Amino acid sequence: MRNTDDFLIFYHLIEQGSFSKAAEHIGLTKSVVSKRMTRLEEELGVQLLYRTTRKLTLTEAGEVFFSHAREVYLSVQNAEDAMSGLGERLSGTIRITVPTISGELILPKAIAAFSEKYPDITIQMDLDNRFVDIVEEGYDLAIRTGMLPDSSYIARRLVEAQWVICGAPAYFDRRKAPKSYQELDKHNCLAYSYQETGATEWLFHGKTGPFTVKVQGNFSTNNASSLRSAALLGQGLVYVPRILVADDLARGDLIEVLQDQVAKRLGIYAIYPYTRQQPAKIRLFIEHLYQCYQAHKDKF
Repeated sequence: MRNTDDFLIFYHLIEQGSFSKAAEHIGLTKSVVSKRMTRLEEELGVQLLYRTTRKLTLTEAGEVFFSHAREVYLSVQNAEDAMSGLGERLSGTIRITVPTISGELILPKAIAAFSEKYPDITIQMDLDNRFVDIVEEGYDLAIRTGMLPDSSYIARRLVEAQWVICGAPAYFDRRKAPKSYQELDKHNCLAYSYQETGATEWLFHGKTGPFTVKVQGNFSTNNASSLRSAALLGQGLVYVPRILVADDLARGDLIEVLQDQVAKRLGIYAIYPYTRQQPAKIRLFIEHLYQCYQAHKDKF
């Protein structure tokens, strides 16, 4: 049976991206790491790496070996987590990428509660509306909304988000509230450009199924907070996730219209790469997120 160290050294070599960084991380010399990798390739009878002065690139055989090396590493990590009691002594870093709107609403409170329970775990959260390749860019998980095209990931649904149309009382002082989607052509419809159906295409229920209505307005943004502010200032109507304006609606600062006609409802998911040995800290964090989102589901 092959020495487990071979898998672990190879894993850290690829993760660190160079022999010198891997050696420093592991606590060996660069020459020892290099010799171990050369011997490994000789014993396996295949080339695992293309070596250049700038970077290391995996061969096809290297890709296969790295997938197994990662499983070995995660197994070791899980064993160490188990020995530490799966509790407060868990440590390390969790890197997550989330859309801007998610990072500004439920997540900060959820992360604060998790950090209080597991103070030795560091959460690194990046806000980004683009479709991030979490494996390529080194993230542990992502928060995503709507369609999930990549089946190589595992998805945990956190909550269902209903969208609403609303405007400020000051806006409705100037324009009569619409009673149906046909009246939207008389309104200034502010556009949230970060959504699947398009910034100016609003989704409604129809007798034969959902359909979109083309709307017009004098403001468009991919930042949900800016769109909310424009609505509160009475600039026009917005079509946004309910969670963004739930408190505003409860206070009467915004008024919902066309409640029974709006069709957009999307799942919010925690997405992570498939692995047979998921680290305990990731498993605990995803479960914590689920509980937090469910606790606030009435606002969605």
